[in-house]
Amino acid sequence: MDWPECVKAEALFSSDAARSMMNPNEPAWALLDSNNSSSLKQQLETKLVQIGSNHPNGVQFVSIDERKGPVHVAEGATIEPHVHLIGPCLVEADATIRSHAYVREYTWMMPGSLLGHASESKHSLFLPGAKAPHFNYVGDSILGSNVNLGAGVKLSNLRNDGQHIALWLDDVRRETGLRKFGAILGDNAQLGCNAVTNPGTVLGQSCMVHPNTTVSGYHSDGSVVR
Repeated sequence: MDWPECVKAEALFSSDAARSMMNPNEPAWALLDSNNSSSLKQQLETKLVQIGSNHPNGVQFVSIDERKGPVHVAEGATIEPHVHLIGPCLVEADATIRSHAYVREYTWMMPGSLLGHASESKHSLFLPGAKAPHFNYVGDSILGSNVNLGAGVKLSNLRNDGQHIALWLDDVRRETGLRKFGAILGDNAQLGCNAVTNPGTVLGQSCMVHPNTTVSGYHSDGSVVR
């Protein structure tokens, strides 16, 4: 399917880290497709083969489950007590995971990113400076640089009926091919407290979502969603 440029990496993300991971000819969520040869899962597994497990001495009172793959916490990352990490996952230098967070398989946290107290992540990419700091759920999602989720924001990733997720663009319903797909949040998007994104939401750069709002579909750069 020929997707418009607005849902591709070059339009949504400015960082070299993002663009180097994503095919410029595909929508950004192709990274979340496990059948894609350059998927998030494949790239993370390849990276972890190269660097292996790492649990710095400063990481204490943390539980780590490597039955499914390695957990690599880079030197310089901050992991507060009572975090649970399940591999495969990668926490890069200068990333922060706060107390009682639940870090599930295929979480990749880049420098300056943050997962907060009592928050959960699964099969998601946090680009540099992305933050989910308080009581958040991030599943099957990509958070652009300097994205911030207000307290209680949830990125829902599965339809109630379990069907594949479609996205409305230009009044056309387009199938993504994914059964689990949370949200793609462009650089600098800001979501207010207790907002919820329905499965398959795409926000362009610098979008603002008001508190207690439910969001669906695609919203262009700079949109304000009430």
